[in-house]
Amino acid sequence: MVPPKTSSHPSLARRTVEVEESTTLAVAERAARLRASGIDVISFAAGEPDFDTPDHIKQAAVDAIAKGYTKYTPSSGIPALRAAVAAKFRRDQGLEFDPAQVLISCGAKHAIYNALHAILDPGDEAVVVAPYWTSYPEMVKTADARPIIIQTTESSGFKLAPRDLAAAVTPRTKVLIHCSPGNPTGSVYTRSELEAIARIVIHRGLFVISDEVYEKLTYGATPHISIATLGPDIRERTIVVNSCSKTYSMTGWRIGYSAGPPDVMAAAAKMQSQATSNPTSIAQHAALAALQGDHAFLAPMVEEYRRRRDAIVARLRSMPGLSVVAPEGAFYVFPKVSAFYGRRFGDRPVQNSTDLADLLLDEAHIAVVPGAGFGNDAHLRISYATSLGKITEGMNRMEQVLRALV
Repeated sequence: MVPPKTSSHPSLARRTVEVEESTTLAVAERAARLRASGIDVISFAAGEPDFDTPDHIKQAAVDAIAKGYTKYTPSSGIPALRAAVAAKFRRDQGLEFDPAQVLISCGAKHAIYNALHAILDPGDEAVVVAPYWTSYPEMVKTADARPIIIQTTESSGFKLAPRDLAAAVTPRTKVLIHCSPGNPTGSVYTRSELEAIARIVIHRGLFVISDEVYEKLTYGATPHISIATLGPDIRERTIVVNSCSKTYSMTGWRIGYSAGPPDVMAAAAKMQSQATSNPTSIAQHAALAALQGDHAFLAPMVEEYRRRRDAIVARLRSMPGLSVVAPEGAFYVFPKVSAFYGRRFGDRPVQNSTDLADLLLDEAHIAVVPGAGFGNDAHLRISYATSLGKITEGMNRMEQVLRALV
């Protein structure tokens, strides 16, 4: 006898309930809707350069179309691009990877997703350092694994303390997700700091996924150093992830790449082959031109970001009730705003970073991202990947609203 139906369709997978929507994308979409309705919104939300893709990269895409490079490619990427990525690692960091150890993916997010799904089994653990890029813990959850969150503080420059890492590792922990320069804080780790972390990783038998998408965007005395460069023992445990998005202003082209131990990369490539197949063929040829072409545009771009950083940090520090650590890399500031919690704007209470971000969007018409989405509700993330004029106007609007809170 067939049992009676209790629902019109089967239930959704548990992971679709547990995984949260991207906070950054949600804010950006809401700001876009307001802008479409005619409101003058200044966006400090998206992690996207405001510079155009360099002309020689765009021309390479046009040439690829003209030459008929519009078909499927090998799922791990065209051989020339994999070789160019290997050459980039050799040139920039002295890392030796065979092109077979390189995987071209649909952005760095996809590269990290592939690596996590290659490493983690259900019930495994991945260490995520807070404040974190909003997608890290959610991607861990998609692998039916558990993110272990380690909090950092302003006083440490938002950097992971080795003792905290050692205390967090359990027999189920398999990987540390590490990002330097960091999103959302702009923190850049020194060599000695990385060496201390590497010793624990090696001793406890972990992998490291090293997210280095902001490697070219550093402003202070601390240069970017890949943890994979600190010796053969850590190199054989590290999956290095990078992207064309930030360095070459190619966010929409969706080209990221990773390289690491042969067995991990083979497993990640297998996952990608069944999920997306190859990244867009045309974008791969543009990425090849990016990696092999003229990099003269980088220095003035970084210098412009430095000017913007200095301007926005100075402006935020002039506002009563705020504190901010000057970022050494990337293009974000992460000011502490919790002194304004418990206040009101008219009849609107402000209890947390989401309330404050919503208020700033509705009343000041500036889009910022709540710190809660990055694992620290006391802060907001503000991107300075926009013009100095918009930074000045946006900060004026922000201060007006903050001063009106009672």
